[in-house]
Amino acid sequence: MYLLIQAHQYNRYPDLLDQSFRLRKRVFADQLGWSVSVVGDYERDIYDDLNPAYFMWCDDDALTLYGCVRLMPTTGPTLLYDVFRSTFPNACDLVAPSIWEGTRMCIDDVAISHDMPDLKPERAFCLLLVALCEVAMTNGIDTLVSNYEPHMRRLYRRAGAELEELGRADGYGRLPVCCGAFEVSARILSKMRAALHVTQPLSGYRQSIPEPSTPIRVARLPFVDHRHQLYLESVKVVGTAKGDKPLSQWKQG
Repeated sequence: MYLLIQAHQYNRYPDLLDQSFRLRKRVFADQLGWSVSVVGDYERDIYDDLNPAYFMWCDDDALTLYGCVRLMPTTGPTLLYDVFRSTFPNACDLVAPSIWEGTRMCIDDVAISHDMPDLKPERAFCLLLVALCEVAMTNGIDTLVSNYEPHMRRLYRRAGAELEELGRADGYGRLPVCCGAFEVSARILSKMRAALHVTQPLSGYRQSIPEPSTPIRVARLPFVDHRHQLYLESVKVVGTAKGDKPLSQWKQG
C-alpha cells in the first residue's frame, strides 16, 4: 500500500520513517557514493527538519518498506532553489502551490524481490511514476519538478511520462545534473497506463488511521548553501490518505 505520512502523523509510523532514513543511507551514500549528510546508519539533511511529507510504499501491515520519497512544496525552501539553482534559467518561475518538488526517491530492491519476486526494480520504478501521476492529480498538483542525471530520461520515457528539461549544469558530481518539469494531467496518465499495460488504478492505497485533519505548516529556513552535503535528487511520488488536506493546499508557515 501507499502512505503519505504528514508531519502530524510522524509518531504513528516511526518504524517506517526509521527504515526510510536507513534505506536512503544505503542507496545514496553506500551504493551511489553521493555526497549526502550521513550520521551513523541514517541519511538525513536540513530539509528533513522542515516537516516534509514522506510518501511510503510498504506492505499492508506497514511493517516492511519497499520505497520512499520526500515531498516539499515549492512555496517553501527546496533543494531546487537552495542547491541546484544553476540547473534552470532565471526566467523559470517554479514557485506555486500546484508545483511540488520530489527528492530522495529510492526503492529497496531486496525487499521487493523477497515479497514480489516477479516485479523487477525497473518496472517497480515505472509503476511508481504512474501512481505519482494518479495521486498528484487528485491533490491539485499539475507539475512535479526534480533534478536528475541524464540517463534517468530513459526510465521516464519507458513509463510514458513527459518532462520538459529546463536546463542542466556541471559541478555537482561526475555527471551533469538536469532540472525537469513533469506534466501531471489526464492525458499523461492515460499515456503512462498504456505504456505499462496498466488497466487499474495503482493508487488504491489503504486509508491510514482516521484522525482529525491537521493543517500542515512548513517552517521557514534561511538560505544556506549546502553543496558540500547535498548532491543529486531524483524522481517523485505522491499519495495521500483520505481526510488529509490536499497537498496543493498546504501553506508555508
